[in-house]
Amino acid sequence: MELAVQLDGKYGETLRGEFCVPTMRSMGLESDDLDQEVMYLCGNSLGLMPRKTRSAVTKELDAWSMRGVEAHFRHPGVAEDCTSWVDVDLPVLPLLEPIVGAQTGEVAVMNSLTANLNSLLVAFYRPEGKRAKILFEKAAFPSDYYAFYAQCELHGLDPTETLIQVEPRDGETSIKTQDVLDTIERYKDELALVCLPGIQYYSGQLFEMEAITKFAHQYPGIVVGWDLAHAVGNVELQLHDWGVDFACWCSYKYLNAGPGAIGGLFVHSKHAGSSEKYLPRLSGWWGNNAARRFQMLEKWEPIPGALGFRQSNPSVLDVVALRSSLELFAKYGGMSKIRARSLKLTGYLLKSLKQSPFYTDDHSKIGFNVITPVDRDSDHGSQLSLRFYPLDSDTMGQVSSYANKRGLIGDERRPNVMRLAPAPLYNTFQDVFGAVQLLNEALTAITKRKR
Repeated sequence: MELAVQLDGKYGETLRGEFCVPTMRSMGLESDDLDQEVMYLCGNSLGLMPRKTRSAVTKELDAWSMRGVEAHFRHPGVAEDCTSWVDVDLPVLPLLEPIVGAQTGEVAVMNSLTANLNSLLVAFYRPEGKRAKILFEKAAFPSDYYAFYAQCELHGLDPTETLIQVEPRDGETSIKTQDVLDTIERYKDELALVCLPGIQYYSGQLFEMEAITKFAHQYPGIVVGWDLAHAVGNVELQLHDWGVDFACWCSYKYLNAGPGAIGGLFVHSKHAGSSEKYLPRLSGWWGNNAARRFQMLEKWEPIPGALGFRQSNPSVLDVVALRSSLELFAKYGGMSKIRARSLKLTGYLLKSLKQSPFYTDDHSKIGFNVITPVDRDSDHGSQLSLRFYPLDSDTMGQVSSYANKRGLIGDERRPNVMRLAPAPLYNTFQDVFGAVQLLNEALTAITKRKR
């Protein structure tokens, strides 16, 4: 604990006070100190609520109650930095652009992640002749798999012939960049789309997005998209500079916008188009020329750039919840500073885990190891994925239950993996110390019961 206290003193600049951190009492857990805050290392699943979110949402409820439909154009809280609902998403964009490395006009907030992925696939996946294949990773998040599979069906293609999956080598848990590049090279004349995760949800592997994007773009006809669910707000991104064609993400993990929060998308300026020349897409009135939107014309004039991909007016409550969190990213100093602290926290977590007497590569023993690639900082984000042994046991479930009852909130991926992700905006080194201590206590108790 002494080292954790020292590290909190040295690298202790957080915005923890800006977030609602659950307590033992609020979680319904037993403790001698019910007001003690839990060790919440689950920001990779659902980020904590910013304190400002409650008042931000309340202001919109007040506007609804006070002015009804008129708040679309005459919001009563304009003097308090509220925005009339017709433009409510626009102030979010300059906050989001530096987080993903986008230029003005390249991002929009809308829908949710899979809806945005499906929408982007309609626009960007254009199979033609033998150039029809989609490259993604084995054991992708199921929603992505379903979206790719559906595209095959919608285009009358056989998914078993069209979908190409790159996977870890035998005995390994992460995918080598060279294997991705080799697969692109092998199918360079048949690939229509490469769409991978910025960070793989299960293993925590951070892909070399720039290298993969630029390699694929050597071959005309290959479009490159990224699912950034676990990367946005976690690692530094430069989507415009990397030349990424499109990307999409959710906002409820590291962006702390709340459960089921509004998603986001990126469309590179090279695909911005104009009202006369544009990518065909799933269209809606909120993506149409804003000056003519309420004229209800039967003429499609998409807004150039990402805003032209919007379909319906966004949920006001979702948008202001996202804005209240993104303002904290700016307040902290941006992604470079956030990432620097994240590396310190996760580095301390990794070091502490490796010092555990239960850290092992012997799969027959009760214990665990880290399956996230960690040789370089560029191999991972904040998340470390722990795999528990023996593999045919319920070690992970027992550890998770023990730790959860004592205030460690992590994330289970049955049957053997627990994901821990210290969030730099609100987690501390003492959170990390306490988490590892509980894991060791749990494994000690399990070992004793087995004797």
